[in-house]
Amino acid sequence: MTRLSKLFLLLILSSCSYRTAEPSGKKTELVFSDLSGVWDEAIPLGNGMVGNLVWQKGERLRFSLDRADLWDLRPMQNIDFNQWKFRDVYEHWKNDSYDEVQQAFDVPYDQLAAPSRIPAGALEFETAPLGTVRSVSLDVEHATCTVTWTGGARLTTFVHAEKPVGWYRFENIEKPVNVYLVPPSYHKQNRTGTDDQAKHDLYRLGYPQGDIEAGDHTLTYNQEGWGGFSYQIHTAWKEDDQSLTGCWSVSSSGREPDTAIDAKAVVLADRKNGWSASRKEHLAWWAEYWHRSVVRIPDTLLQRQYDLEMYKFGSAARAGGPPISLQSVWTADNGKLPPWKGDYHHDLNTQLSYWPSYTGNHLDLEAGFLNWLWDLRPVFRRFTQAYFGVDGLNVPGVTTLEGEPMGGWIQYSLGQGTSAWLGHHFYMHWRFSMDREFLRERAYPWIRDVALFFNKMAVRSEDGKRKLLMSSSPEIYNNSREAWFHETTNFDLALIRWTYEKAAELARELNLDEEAKKWSRILSEWPDLAIDPETGFMFAPGFPYNESHRHFSHLLAFHPLGLVDYSQGSAQQEIINKSLRNLESVGSANWTGYSFSWLGNLYARAFEGENAVQALSLFARCFCLKNSFHVNGDQCRKGYSNFTYRPFTLEGNFAFASAIQEMLIQSHTGTVKLFPAIPADWKEVSFERLRTRGAFLVSARQEGGRVTEVKIIAEEGGNIRLEDPFQGKPFRCKKEYIKEGDTLILKLNKGESCVLHARG
Repeated sequence: MTRLSKLFLLLILSSCSYRTAEPSGKKTELVFSDLSGVWDEAIPLGNGMVGNLVWQKGERLRFSLDRADLWDLRPMQNIDFNQWKFRDVYEHWKNDSYDEVQQAFDVPYDQLAAPSRIPAGALEFETAPLGTVRSVSLDVEHATCTVTWTGGARLTTFVHAEKPVGWYRFENIEKPVNVYLVPPSYHKQNRTGTDDQAKHDLYRLGYPQGDIEAGDHTLTYNQEGWGGFSYQIHTAWKEDDQSLTGCWSVSSSGREPDTAIDAKAVVLADRKNGWSASRKEHLAWWAEYWHRSVVRIPDTLLQRQYDLEMYKFGSAARAGGPPISLQSVWTADNGKLPPWKGDYHHDLNTQLSYWPSYTGNHLDLEAGFLNWLWDLRPVFRRFTQAYFGVDGLNVPGVTTLEGEPMGGWIQYSLGQGTSAWLGHHFYMHWRFSMDREFLRERAYPWIRDVALFFNKMAVRSEDGKRKLLMSSSPEIYNNSREAWFHETTNFDLALIRWTYEKAAELARELNLDEEAKKWSRILSEWPDLAIDPETGFMFAPGFPYNESHRHFSHLLAFHPLGLVDYSQGSAQQEIINKSLRNLESVGSANWTGYSFSWLGNLYARAFEGENAVQALSLFARCFCLKNSFHVNGDQCRKGYSNFTYRPFTLEGNFAFASAIQEMLIQSHTGTVKLFPAIPADWKEVSFERLRTRGAFLVSARQEGGRVTEVKIIAEEGGNIRLEDPFQGKPFRCKKEYIKEGDTLILKLNKGESCVLHARG
């Protein structure tokens, strides 16, 4: 084990000692003695399209409803690519008149309310007559929230796993429970204060206040938005003897193509289906979801957090829905627009959010992100030509639902490396699925078009090497003029080198030999990464990592891209070790929560299990609320970070899940390693059906500190290289294998499986 710096170690150990316990198969259940009194600590339910936060506001139980495509999509003012090009930004930067750039691109994002995600509204239930709340629980295995009261009343509620509808049932109620539909306040100013990063009241959108229609046990709300967009909330319920059962939906309309069924029709159809049938469908989906992969670790804190992260992933991602935005289907319910407008940040947030889909064996849900990116290529190409003035493909770093640029800090909101990092997800989908049609039709074309973009953006330096005219590294030096570098940063360079390397690899896979040679030749014309002999990876040549910074952009070549890796020998191991030690030495003062979950991934890749546990424990304890939502700032307020605010975003949650998976299995080098980064005292550990590159599903069990069983299923067939999990000791395997040093090579046909057992 490599040691953390003394200060960092003391900070972590002061509150983050971790506990071990026997692994069990039972999923986590959140249990509280009362309902949360704030929206961001509510019980989250969702299905990627609609969501619900269950909490209490005043004397009423509240459902904060959401739908992922509720967006005000008016164009961002002042982003005019007829007046502003990348070359114009460069000239202002070079001539030290950069404040004009900031006025043009940052002011709209900061000062204008839209474009933005918008909240839907809420249902409220008059539950005071039911008495005092006894317990509130979230059963993550069944994606169900239950509330009980001291008088015996009980609420069971869930969001259907596949339909845009939610159900609720009150039982054992002696008095009627009144139901209310509470719309957002679009017509008056919110005077309750400003939440972190939520700067705009809803009334600034300028909408007419919608109307509520009350029927016989029904409520309907219709709200007009911008540009002909509208949405509807509908709920209907039935009262029986001491029970009330109802369902709700949120629908949207007014955009092309408009095939949405309104909320009334959705509710009517599912009420005909009925509570029992709808719940049976819901439970079947979640049973299949949890069957896809299973993780059992002996640390109760990390097991709880992992289960909750994978629950939220299953609640936020769908193949046919919009991608995971900053808050997904849990938009703020505080009378304001959500933090950072609830948009799509592609300089880290969307990327980290999908990390657990690969090893976690949920490629079906990750496909929603890739489908969205693929379908919006015409929008992205138009942006690339309009702003950069070149062909190829790039993506704005901050976008609306429809992929249009929103502005903000221009180095990142209009950065040059965005489409390359998004291309990493296309590559990962290919390598984890081995879907050759996807390789041919999507993965290679995306990466090829990004490579063409970099070809056009490159200029020549004095030594003849290629470089970018100017470069950035999210989000070092924030939004200042100094955030641009004369030399290509390690962030941009890692993405560029990765793009050409993978373009060549995929071209060879498709027998496009001439294209592969071209990409390899161009790769050789770019410089090597900037490495400081004492501190490892730098921000850029001449700029060592010497100040605390939340975004590990300078380390992208190590993780997640894998251009530099422990498997490549002692020289690269030394670079990695020095980079991590320097990261610790500089400290975490300016980190946010996702920094700690990303750090867990970095430690896992460096096989530092104890350090990974400490970083992830700190994340779970101090950067998450009681419902597990990641809130960026240090909630322990013990000096782990100077940021103590609480804007809720999801990327830190999902990066946590990825880190746990990296501790248990790694396959990025082409050789599968089992339990590569677990602490020495994790004696009893197991997992089932984690996915590796090459499309193998692997299950493994460690008992008493030694691996006792490994099962491999070949989804597509081929050779799997497995680092000997039995460390040279005897084992049984009915399948023939080759042993090269400490590596086992097994050839499996499509659909074939094999089991390896330790002897003795």
